[in-house]
Amino acid sequence: MAISAKDVKELRERTGAGMMDCKKALTETGGDMQKAIDWLREKGIAKAAKKAGRTAADGAVAAFVSKDGKTGVLLEVNCETDFTANNENFRALEQKVIEYIAEAKPADLDALNEGVIDGKKVADLVTEATATIGEKISIRRFVTYETSGKLTTYIHMGGKIGVLVDMTGGTDELGKDVAMQIAAANPMAVDRAGVDASELEHEKEVLRKQALEEGKPEKIVEKMVMGRINKFYKEVCLIEQIFVKDSEKTVKDILGGEKVLRFARYQLGEGIEKKETDFAAEVAAQAGM
Repeated sequence: MAISAKDVKELRERTGAGMMDCKKALTETGGDMQKAIDWLREKGIAKAAKKAGRTAADGAVAAFVSKDGKTGVLLEVNCETDFTANNENFRALEQKVIEYIAEAKPADLDALNEGVIDGKKVADLVTEATATIGEKISIRRFVTYETSGKLTTYIHMGGKIGVLVDMTGGTDELGKDVAMQIAAANPMAVDRAGVDASELEHEKEVLRKQALEEGKPEKIVEKMVMGRINKFYKEVCLIEQIFVKDSEKTVKDILGGEKVLRFARYQLGEGIEKKETDFAAEVAAQAGM
C-alpha cells in the first residue's frame, strides 16, 4: 500500500526515528500508526512513543474549585483559533459553564447540554456563542471531583494544559507542586495499582520482542522484561516519578504523609486532528487561478 508523507512525518514526530525507518515501519504494518510505533520500538529504533496526542484544536482548558473547597471541575472548551480562545465572550461562556458544572454536577455531556444557565439551555448558549463569535464553539469534556480532602488546580500556558488533583491534605504549596508535576510529566496513574492492565501487557509484549530482537537468550528475556517494566513504572506512576523541581527526590518523597487520591490532566486538543489548510491553494482557488 502507498504510505503518505504525512503519516511518515507524524511517525517521526512521535518516535524520533529516521524517515526511512518510519516509512519501512508503516509499510511493514500496513499503515497502522500504533503498530508502526511498536515495530520501531521492537527493533530498538525508537525507545518510546510520545504518549500525548497531538494538540490539534484550539480553545482552552479551565479549572474551578468551589469556595468550600469540596468540589472541583476541569473543563475543555474548543474553538477554531487561538485568537478566539482569548476572546472575552469565549472566556465568559467557559466560566459560566464551569461554575454551573460545579453547582449542578451533571453526569455527562448530554446532561450538561440540557442544563439551564440564565434561563437558557447550555446547548443554546453554545450555539449563540458560535453565532456571535463567528467560530464553531464546542464543549468537549469535563470531570468533576467531590472530596473531603484537598483539591488543587493548575493551568499551564493560559489553558493549553489543565490539572485537577485530589489529595488527602497538605499545604497549598505541596498541592501546587504535585499539580505542576502532573502537568509536566504526564503520569498514567498515581501508582502501580492504577496502571491499566492492557497497557501493562502491551508494554511487556513490546519489551519482550525488543529483547529478542537484540539477540538475548529466551531464558533471560523475562528477567530483562521485568527490569524494564520497573523502569516503565517509574516513568508513568506519579509517586515514582523524579520530582521536576528536585532530581534528588521522587514525588513520594515530597508527599510526606499525604496521599494523592486521583488526578485529571487535560491537554488542549489532544487526540483531535485539525484540518490542515493550504492557504496558497485556497487563495488560488478563490481567485480562479
